[in-house]
Amino acid sequence: MVTIGNFDGVHLGHQRLLKRLREDARQENLKTVVITFDPHPKMILRPEVRPFYLIATLEEKIALLSDTGIDAVIIISFTREYAQKTAEEFVRQALWDGLHIHKIVIGHDYTFGKDKEGNEAFLASFGKKLGFGVDVINAVGVGDTVISSTAIREAILGGNVKKAAALLGRPYNISGPVVHGKHRGTGLGFPTANIRPEKVLIPAGGIYAVIACVRGKRYPGVANIGINPTFDNGALSVEVHLLDFRENIYGEKLDILFIDRIRDEIKFPGPSELALQIAQDIEQAREILKLHF
Repeated sequence: MVTIGNFDGVHLGHQRLLKRLREDARQENLKTVVITFDPHPKMILRPEVRPFYLIATLEEKIALLSDTGIDAVIIISFTREYAQKTAEEFVRQALWDGLHIHKIVIGHDYTFGKDKEGNEAFLASFGKKLGFGVDVINAVGVGDTVISSTAIREAILGGNVKKAAALLGRPYNISGPVVHGKHRGTGLGFPTANIRPEKVLIPAGGIYAVIACVRGKRYPGVANIGINPTFDNGALSVEVHLLDFRENIYGEKLDILFIDRIRDEIKFPGPSELALQIAQDIEQAREILKLHF
């Protein structure tokens, strides 16, 4: 039993589809397979859209899919040549000849193949010819928002990480190695870990309550995303002050989970005023994060 899609973020809508896939497969004693693509097809088909914001790296997507209990993930290398494959060619070659599928489960708005001719109606018609079933999962909503990768990207770019987490089913994360910065946090009494993000999808500039994961442990923290206007830094940086943590982690990978936004990044008259505000930010972050520890 198979499903096909981009599955960027493996959000709650994706998770509902994958749950149906597992349930149907269990009833008929079949294996479950997810077919996805790398890079994301839009990165090939719309090269003018840069930067292209992905919610999850390929490594993260595979891990998230695996965590849902799927038996196998097939990653198809998406190229301009592959984009010319018709929906019929894909179904015959990848789904029928390659996997001899019993049933395919897709999202209500998913399309595939050249000119997007592959859709629910196409699959239903072809399924009758070849002998496989088609199951379509309707949209899933949280509040008044229909869950989609696009809606999640927009929430993150707008700094609404709490909404993004509600749609994802988990906090949005950024990972990267800890690198040397200007060490201004240390001078203020609040040392920070500067990271070089692996993803280009960065929340809007501001101060956030976060959970920082390093060396297999989780720590409460305060993240600053921005240009440090008090010091006229200019370049965008992502840095985190880990609460109650004083170890050297330069060169190590740090994973930041964004829980809630505290405030905008603003310019202060000087370092002493900034230090006072940071102390307040820390107390607010502790209050926000107390339910997570």
